[in-house]
Amino acid sequence: MAVYPLNRLRRIRVTLLLTLAMLIAFVPVNPTPASAATLTMRGADISSVQRSLDLGARYYNAAGTAADPLDILTGVGVNYVRLRIWNNPASGYNNKAKVLAYARAVKARGLGLMIDFHYSDTWADPGKQYKPAAWASHGISQLQTDVYNYTYDICTSLKAQGTTPDSVQIGNEINTGMLWNDGRVVNNDFTNLSLLLKAGYNATKACNSGTQVIIHTANANSLANARWFYDGIRAKGVPWDITALSYYCMWHGSLSTLSTVLNDVRTRYGKPVIVAETAYPFTAANADGEANVVNGSAPCSGYPATWQGQASNFTAVQNTARNAGAIGVFYWEPTWYAISGNGWDPANMNGTGNQWDNMATFNWTGGINPNIRWNP
Repeated sequence: MAVYPLNRLRRIRVTLLLTLAMLIAFVPVNPTPASAATLTMRGADISSVQRSLDLGARYYNAAGTAADPLDILTGVGVNYVRLRIWNNPASGYNNKAKVLAYARAVKARGLGLMIDFHYSDTWADPGKQYKPAAWASHGISQLQTDVYNYTYDICTSLKAQGTTPDSVQIGNEINTGMLWNDGRVVNNDFTNLSLLLKAGYNATKACNSGTQVIIHTANANSLANARWFYDGIRAKGVPWDITALSYYCMWHGSLSTLSTVLNDVRTRYGKPVIVAETAYPFTAANADGEANVVNGSAPCSGYPATWQGQASNFTAVQNTARNAGAIGVFYWEPTWYAISGNGWDPANMNGTGNQWDNMATFNWTGGINPNIRWNP
């Protein structure tokens, strides 16, 4: 056995202690969830379908048989439905009464239910986050109460009829905040937004502790932007359960970038991640007088605007998400084909057309894309 001088033994002891400290420092506080082997949330946002059905729209499966769109979608792999809710839309659709009614149809089929709170009377997205008219004069203190009470009311009303939501989004594509201008992030100050998000989270958990709270942005195109936002709310102590991103290849770039951002937010925040919105056109043509929001024969390289191109793009998004460890992918408005009277503007649905008619997975006579699949 070797004999070492006392000072050398001390140096060895110090070295061992420093090494141990370094190893401890590299143990993550929030261990990264294991990569998902399957997509457990295979979703479709079909928020416009009630209006379409009320106007007489018919839907057909790949065999040409008329059926309920929910049944057609479940037949091609959908197991989760996302429904947006507006506070008091002029159209009378996507409000509390309509969401409660359609939630019963969703849950009757054993499907998961996500409620997408816009906290507005109309569309909320990265370019606009209008307060509901009833809250227009409210400051941040009252808005916290508004968000809590409204979220709790919708959630408990759903729960009371046996359709408790499995998940809720507190805001929609809130890249720079919600309920502008009070809840807008200005000069990197997340204080007001964090108060609103906490109010929504607390209301949801008071309604049902098992309902998952989702925070959703459209930052799939930028790792820097995603980190800026989610770092910002985390620093303010905002709790959430699932991180969600929108991804449309024509606006958010390559699948490689999507993979990078999904992987990063999953590991950085230690929470499951989903793609809450995606879609792709099946044609470059336009079904009505309203200009399509996406045009061209191949808006993204390698994917023509055809039935096969649409299906291939959706499969590629699902594969990318799955390989990045995501647990879900949702197609946005697959049932919103061109039906006169179901226009974009909730204040003028009869007078506006559908800018999404070439992005649905059903053609203009209601037939589903025979190639489309939601894969585990």
